[in-house]
Amino acid sequence: MGAPGAGKGTQATSIADYFGIPAISTGDIFRANVSQQTELGRQVEAILSAGDYVPDELTEQIVADRLDQPDAAKGFLLDGFPRTMHQVGALDDYLDARGIQLDAVLVLDADPDDLVGRLLRRAQLEGRADDTEETIRHRMDVYLRDTEPLLGHYESEGLLAKVAALGTVEQVRSRIVATLDRADGRGAIDDVS
Repeated sequence: MGAPGAGKGTQATSIADYFGIPAISTGDIFRANVSQQTELGRQVEAILSAGDYVPDELTEQIVADRLDQPDAAKGFLLDGFPRTMHQVGALDDYLDARGIQLDAVLVLDADPDDLVGRLLRRAQLEGRADDTEETIRHRMDVYLRDTEPLLGHYESEGLLAKVAALGTVEQVRSRIVATLDRADGRGAIDDVS
């Protein structure tokens, strides 16, 4: 988990590779289905074109189907899921039904103003004209509002670990690996700055 610009997508694949598990990104699943024009892709495309969020139930079904694939049997990294308390409940139910526990819930932590600056620089470099400071700050506000209950839930479960998200890609990756190497699924995890 982490606010926009914290580096979730940048870190997910290499961290999953390090642990020999798949990185499961709901965004990647949605985009692949849209580009392949699958039935799911057509549903998602229509929802996103209308400016709406993909409903929890549909997202939960997609993630459950993906977690049932053989490559996820020995573990997985979730990127972009869960995003709501409803999705947390569905994930908890899925894991409980299979006798699986999460090892950790990692939050890439950074000052929102630093992330706004990072995203504005990226928008300029990549020519993203729609990534204005106003829209980026709105996305930050939405993230903070919607994510707070999830962080509280996982903190109460003893699963939450905050890792400083600023620094080079390699520095952040090293902090993440150090944190996850210490995670045992139900014990306290020290924050790594």
